[in-house]
Amino acid sequence: MARLAALTLVAGTVLAAVLVPPIGAAGALAAAATAGSRTSAPSLAGDLPAVTTVTDSTGAPLAYLYDQYRTPVTATQIAPAMLGAVVAIEDRRFFAHGGVDPVGTLRALVNNAAGGPRQGASTLTEQYVKNYDLYVAAHTDAERRAAVAPTVARKITDAGLAIRLDQTLSKDDILTRYLDVVYFGHGAYGVGAAARAYFATTPDRLTVAQAALLAGMVQSPAGDDPVRHPAAALARRDVVIDQMHQQGMITESQAATAAGSALGIVAEPTVPQEGCTAAGSSGYFCAYLLAYLDRAGLSLDRLRSGGYTIVTTLDPVAQNALQQAVNVQVPPATPQVADVMSVVTPGADAHPVVAMAANRPYGNGPGQSAFGLPFQPENLGAGSVYKIFTAASALEQGIAGIDTVLDVPPSGYLSPIYRGANGRPVPVANAGTYPVRLTLTDALARSPNTTFVKLEERTGVAPVVDMAIRLGLTSLATAPADGSPSVADLARTQNQASFTLGVSPTSGVELANVMATLAGHGTWCPPSPVTSITDRNGSPVTVTGPPCRQAVEPGLADTLMVGLGRDTAAGGTSAAAASSAGWTRPVAGKTGTTQRHQSAAFAGATPQLGGAAIVFDDSAAPRPLCDGSPPHPCGTGTLFGGAAPARTFYAAMGAILRDRPPAPLPVPDPRYLGSGAR
Repeated sequence: MARLAALTLVAGTVLAAVLVPPIGAAGALAAAATAGSRTSAPSLAGDLPAVTTVTDSTGAPLAYLYDQYRTPVTATQIAPAMLGAVVAIEDRRFFAHGGVDPVGTLRALVNNAAGGPRQGASTLTEQYVKNYDLYVAAHTDAERRAAVAPTVARKITDAGLAIRLDQTLSKDDILTRYLDVVYFGHGAYGVGAAARAYFATTPDRLTVAQAALLAGMVQSPAGDDPVRHPAAALARRDVVIDQMHQQGMITESQAATAAGSALGIVAEPTVPQEGCTAAGSSGYFCAYLLAYLDRAGLSLDRLRSGGYTIVTTLDPVAQNALQQAVNVQVPPATPQVADVMSVVTPGADAHPVVAMAANRPYGNGPGQSAFGLPFQPENLGAGSVYKIFTAASALEQGIAGIDTVLDVPPSGYLSPIYRGANGRPVPVANAGTYPVRLTLTDALARSPNTTFVKLEERTGVAPVVDMAIRLGLTSLATAPADGSPSVADLARTQNQASFTLGVSPTSGVELANVMATLAGHGTWCPPSPVTSITDRNGSPVTVTGPPCRQAVEPGLADTLMVGLGRDTAAGGTSAAAASSAGWTRPVAGKTGTTQRHQSAAFAGATPQLGGAAIVFDDSAAPRPLCDGSPPHPCGTGTLFGGAAPARTFYAAMGAILRDRPPAPLPVPDPRYLGSGAR
């Protein structure tokens, strides 16, 4: 009697509320809920956090994004056995009460006071309120503790909200939402995730035995864990089966069959790994996708709870070819040498990123990298690839055409604009010997530094910087968060003639997009990883980004493509790499090597695809790199853009385009051909 009195005192407020007439109960509890609740009934009826699924272009899953692995389902997607099992063991009067069950409360009080097996008094609706607070509304440890605090105030709040929910939602809705929110252990939130984790099935296919096991776990997922405590889980399952039989939900024969079956769970119950580290070789693409969506206003927090389906532009065949190419040229374990490449499709309305790879596996483990190697700007530069921007600027200003013959000053040329930090002229060196004059086309193929520095004297540095941004190196114009000037601003204000030699930090995917812009007749679009996004209801979700624009005149882009088309010919800087790969297609390309050979690049395009490969020292203390099998750090450096970067490009693009017929380069515009020395 003493124990009964104590329990009655603790629960007196709740009993007083539920034993008065219904209107009084709702009013009293609703008032209490309003005074101290952490949530409200309308919010409890909203969408639950759900998993976002990221797929490749074929619809195959790439990654899952979530805080809690949950796949919400409807009532019709849950087997009747599952619905019956949870009602039988948790709230047999669920369909009779109004959210709070005074009969069940009194029965539990008397039973527990008398020393019988402990019974809970909460209805499924009240349990839903508590679990919603715990798993959805709570964001801090303090809020999570408050959601399950064994206090009268919390119980009153839960009861009040339960009554309001019962007046707002149907019983089927409440039951379904309870099964969607509750935790089943092993990372599985909700019955959809639990059915997959424990039985590799869907909730509509759950058998009586399977449903009983899951229903028995909700009160103690750890204590009744069928992996760690199979005997306890089996005993609890059989209790649920017995209750289902006693309450007329299943026949005696069905109960006997279910109770006589084994647990039947999979060997290792688990849910899919969360995040981009689970995307394998597509991890960098996944990371690029998240950065792209964040800039477009769809944050990672929203993705981890929104239940979106994101179909990306990633072509799995192209991705495999790209990954193999970078790994062959620079094996993943090669110290201090990263090889990255991206491929972008040109177009008038979009530039889809079809593949993105690095020789470093994506992740946080040994030998892995979580830095966005293929898309974050690498600080060592891309070398003479930047001569493309000087050539484009010269064409646009009418200074030269691709057939114009230009001077090739010898090494040691002192340019009036090429100066060191002290303001004094710095001799410009060439990497080889050249004729005293070359056409612009031949200069692009053979790449004498002095010719392009001299050409930049006439175009001006600022227009060349602006051209790089217009064609696709947009990150050059991004100012750091600390408020310091952008790379582009510094190059303009300091009149950095070295810009044409590619000393600036360069994003591989942006460089690939430069080539897609030229291949797309001068139309720039942001390199996009997204084909479509739908919400949990299948409705389309629009993300906005910069619109496509005409970066340069179509005739200029077409003519420059032709001007870049001699790189694979005899004397071209990538001719050897193209020959070794058996390359026979028309291609526009440009190699680049930085002064100390710490990085080198190749950017190229066919009319179908643009791509760029960069090989660089990715260590904290970069050293010169020597070409070899594989490339490696060395004393003076022998790595050029026409070596490992070009070999990566031709191997990857050859495999990607193998089944596509060769396409010719565009017809040049006579206005940009030029003639003679100017």
